[in-house]
Amino acid sequence: MHELGITQNIVAIVVEHAKGLPVKGVTLEIGQLSAIMADAIRFCFDICCQGTVLEGATLNIIEVPGIGKCRDCGTENNLDQPFGSCDHCGSIKLDIIQGQELKIKEMEVDEICV
Repeated sequence: MHELGITQNIVAIVVEHAKGLPVKGVTLEIGQLSAIMADAIRFCFDICCQGTVLEGATLNIIEVPGIGKCRDCGTENNLDQPFGSCDHCGSIKLDIIQGQELKIKEMEVDEICV
């Protein structure tokens, strides 16, 4: 399960950017073609956050659909796997233009006001 290592890296990046402030929530974008299982990230998140400024933080995952563009006719096609054929002309020459990403979209910190 490579999602544990990915989640550890996500937590490390957020901890670094939080600069010691408690983190209330993290939002990720995970592409459906990325080979990263969102449920496994959710499972690992609480464990990886223990003992850090993210402990108790909520995790929101936005799943980004896969889209490919046909090199022959230019049609954009929805993809549920990283290969396929064009819905319009049948070509198998598709460039993936969306769905492989893994992004930390935002983090919510609890800034202490004095």
